[in-house]
Amino acid sequence: MSGRPAGGVEHPEQLRSYFKMEWAPLTLVTVSGLLYNAGLTAGPYFEGQMAQRLFDILKGARAPASMAPLAGMYLLTILVVQAMRSVKRFYVRRFANDTARAMRRMLYNSLVHKSRAQLRRESVGAVMTRAVSDVDACAEGMRKFTTEVFDTGVALAAYLTMLFVYDWRLALLSCMFTPAAYLIASHLKTTVTRYGAAYKKSAGELSDATLDRVAGALTYRVYGREPDRDRAYEARLSDYERKAAAANLWENTMQPIYNFISLAGVVPLIWLGAKNVLGTGWKTWDIAAFTTFLACFIKLAAKSSSAAKLFNAVQRAQVSWSRIRPFMQPYEEPDTATELDFAHPGTLRVSHLSFAYPGGPEILRDVSFAVRPGEIAGVTGPVASGKSTLGRVFLCESPYRGNVRIGERELSSLSEYERSRLVSYLGHQPELMSDTLAENIRLGKSGDIAPYLRAACLEREAAEMPDGADTFAGSGGIRLSGGQQARTALCRTLYNAGAVLVLDDPFSAVDRGTARELLQNLRELSKDRAVLLISHRLELFPLLDQVLWMENGSCTASTHGELLEKNPAYARLFRAQEGGAERETKN
Repeated sequence: MSGRPAGGVEHPEQLRSYFKMEWAPLTLVTVSGLLYNAGLTAGPYFEGQMAQRLFDILKGARAPASMAPLAGMYLLTILVVQAMRSVKRFYVRRFANDTARAMRRMLYNSLVHKSRAQLRRESVGAVMTRAVSDVDACAEGMRKFTTEVFDTGVALAAYLTMLFVYDWRLALLSCMFTPAAYLIASHLKTTVTRYGAAYKKSAGELSDATLDRVAGALTYRVYGREPDRDRAYEARLSDYERKAAAANLWENTMQPIYNFISLAGVVPLIWLGAKNVLGTGWKTWDIAAFTTFLACFIKLAAKSSSAAKLFNAVQRAQVSWSRIRPFMQPYEEPDTATELDFAHPGTLRVSHLSFAYPGGPEILRDVSFAVRPGEIAGVTGPVASGKSTLGRVFLCESPYRGNVRIGERELSSLSEYERSRLVSYLGHQPELMSDTLAENIRLGKSGDIAPYLRAACLEREAAEMPDGADTFAGSGGIRLSGGQQARTALCRTLYNAGAVLVLDDPFSAVDRGTARELLQNLRELSKDRAVLLISHRLELFPLLDQVLWMENGSCTASTHGELLEKNPAYARLFRAQEGGAERETKN
């Protein structure tokens, strides 16, 4: 199977790949940036000429009307220069937006394709912080860098050229203070980076504390630990505020110092420039030359201080990049032109399967069974017997021993994409998005969901919602009842069904009559699929093709009738539930 990296970035772990990806807008940025920043020197030139013209008018050497053509040329030049600036800013912003989008897509693909075990090792708050701020900080640093290459680099070169043309010795003397601002900014790099990293870490810890405070609010209240938790949270909040203030201080408040150092060269400029005007200096100037030189120097000094600030912004972006770079690994999206044929996958065969989570005891031991297409096998057993673990084996989050074959294909040898085409898994805790009911079912695909709403006994309830199937489910499906959440997740699984359906307790939140109807619909939609139905409710098991009894990690595969006769534990569990069902009916 061939593929391409998600997001269209060839090497997403390398910053230069994002510049390469956006070569078209960057080309327009280059052309407009050169024209704009080279044209900036026209401002000081015309300002000097107009100052000289005004002086001549006041002396009576020129008519007042002579100022109009000069002012008109000045305005026309500024108009063209500002038009180039608008073009440059538009395409720089487009470059930053496209880069941020590509980075977010890479970060998303990296996170959703990590196993749950890997994600559990990550701090949830830290991941949230990366997703919310670090990508934006990187993209903003790249935008500022791209902007300042022209607005600072090209502009500085243009201003320096003009200064050297007017008086190269005075240019050297007045500009000698500018490198000092760069030098100070360079020396502060380590400090800015350290405070920025501390701020990011504290933000992640605060996010963790916030989530913990919300998720465990009831527990803390019940056990009388809420005051302790509040004090701990306030400590995290205070730490975050201190570190945020320190990071902001080092990044932003150094700007006045940069400005002062860069502008210090104005003192020798005025002193020696005045000598040039009086004819006693290195050059002979008129008022136009002095005004142009002074205006150029002030603009150059301002650009220099902006460049020093740019160093801090780039350093901040480097901190963010170092945090998210491990997540910017290329994920190969499948090439649908070369995907395998999944039309007739064959029988599900599990042979001598053993499984243990990394570093934990063995949970499944020598499990073997087979489920043909069109069959529904119920999986049940006592608490902690390995039922749910058996279902999760099909996700291949951790390695297993033995064989799990679908037709001739060994599950562990398939790519993640191929497994997603063959196996559909429904966990016992529905994971719903903050989107519409329909989008929670389609997951970005297009197609009619009505048959699947009927199959999940959700059609009538969906029709009664304010916007039908386009009603928002809310964060985590909070606007739906527990039963509606479970049936929405079942509907999604059926809509996106693979050759094997693994359903972990799909009927737990519905009544017995609805559960029976759901089973009938499931059998109708799964005529060519193998289904594993994991459940502790056994009232439907007489209707299943076979039953897998799990106990102490081992599995007995048989029919419902045979297990009633030969397995006392299964018989006791079934009859206990059957008696409860009879009492429920009588009541």
